[in-house]
Amino acid sequence: MPLAGAGSNRQYFRLVGEEEELSNVNCQLSSLIAVIGTNQEENEAFIDLAKRFKEGGLPVPAVLAVSDDRMVYLQEDCGDTSLYAFMAQHRQADGTLDAEAMEALKATIRELPRFQFFPIVSHTADKFFDHCFPQREMDRTSIMFDLNYFKYCFLKLKSVEFNEYKLQQDFERLTDDLLDDQQDTFLYRDFQSRNVMLKDGKPYFIDFQGGRRGPIYYDVASFLWQSSAKFSDETRNLLIDEYLNAVECQMDNVKFKCRLHLFVLFRILQVLGAYGYRGLWEKKAYFANSIPLAIRNLQQELVLGTCDAYPYLKEVAQSLIDLNAEEEKCRAGEDHLVVDVFSFSFKKGIPEDQSGNGGGYVFDCRSTNNPGRYAEYKTLTGLDQPVINFLEQDGEILTFLESVYQLVDFHVARFQQRGFTHLQVSFGCTGGQHRSVYSAQHVAEHIHEKFGVEVRICHREQGITQLLPLTSHR
Repeated sequence: MPLAGAGSNRQYFRLVGEEEELSNVNCQLSSLIAVIGTNQEENEAFIDLAKRFKEGGLPVPAVLAVSDDRMVYLQEDCGDTSLYAFMAQHRQADGTLDAEAMEALKATIRELPRFQFFPIVSHTADKFFDHCFPQREMDRTSIMFDLNYFKYCFLKLKSVEFNEYKLQQDFERLTDDLLDDQQDTFLYRDFQSRNVMLKDGKPYFIDFQGGRRGPIYYDVASFLWQSSAKFSDETRNLLIDEYLNAVECQMDNVKFKCRLHLFVLFRILQVLGAYGYRGLWEKKAYFANSIPLAIRNLQQELVLGTCDAYPYLKEVAQSLIDLNAEEEKCRAGEDHLVVDVFSFSFKKGIPEDQSGNGGGYVFDCRSTNNPGRYAEYKTLTGLDQPVINFLEQDGEILTFLESVYQLVDFHVARFQQRGFTHLQVSFGCTGGQHRSVYSAQHVAEHIHEKFGVEVRICHREQGITQLLPLTSHR
């Protein structure tokens, strides 16, 4: 079964069968993950690091078989639930995380030092970084790549005016400071909640193939200042203390927390570069919608004085904050209709109306045939073609949606005529995975195609969002 990809071009498949059918890869598992990579060196990095970490007792998927050309490999299946999805399921009405989510976060960040200090503890630092991809360590060149990513893929795409020479001077100073205390620690590079899987209540770590030699602060910043995680300062401070308590070597905690914010600043700039490319250039809604969250994190660093040593960068950052404030003000004053379309699980409650207007529709999809009752569809969603084929060949969902289209079309047309600015349409089913996802996606695309209004799609239980932009303003 194909699995949803993330930001890379690697392809993932879940292989499901009886234990004896998978005996040729020397495992006692009923499912495996097959990975088809696009870069041999990147594959080699993951395979080598996974082997070292597994032998050291760290919670990573075992690599069970590798093709002769090193382009395909089989790895242990760590389940379907990422820490990111788990947090979404356990976020309370006021935005805070419940006790279960906090325990999962604590368990995760307590494991981080084991990865970071592994080359030192295992006495393998001299060879540990040989297979790292695309380079052995975080050096001046790699830092400049990231800062230029911010410059060209965010500032330029946002049409922000800046003096390139002055900004480059501050980039050079920032780079010197970031490289001030290098040691033989492992930098995970992409340590974030989407790359942690929860299986039997324990965290397992994936996607570390971009790791390299580098400072420990970076991963803590990456994890706790992930924009979409929306951690409060209280949660961040609690998790920083958990992390420091888990570090076995002596460390000046005050110095650590102070230096950490330098890497928070660097990480925010790097992330804005990625959001600019993925969101502003490629028009992917998740990344575009994450930009204001990252700008708020940047604003916090300005308040803390993290940018004071880099005066021109501080000036540029302030201009971004001002621009974001203007854009939010414009968004708040928009007079065109915006339709929010949700899929959800009735077990986890009906989505709240964020506009304050109330009203709209909540449709119950549970009267239609459920693909989730069949083993071959359990790991798929209503966005996957096998599920789409099942629902459309069965036909019940199509009859159900015929009535939905008539109701919603009438509502959208009347709201446009009357100058209303918000309509919410939600589709619920048992798990928020198959029927509701299919219905929400198809109705959202139908509304957008027919009326040209802005449609915001949220498959809540899947952690998927999509923006269909305004194409006509009636």
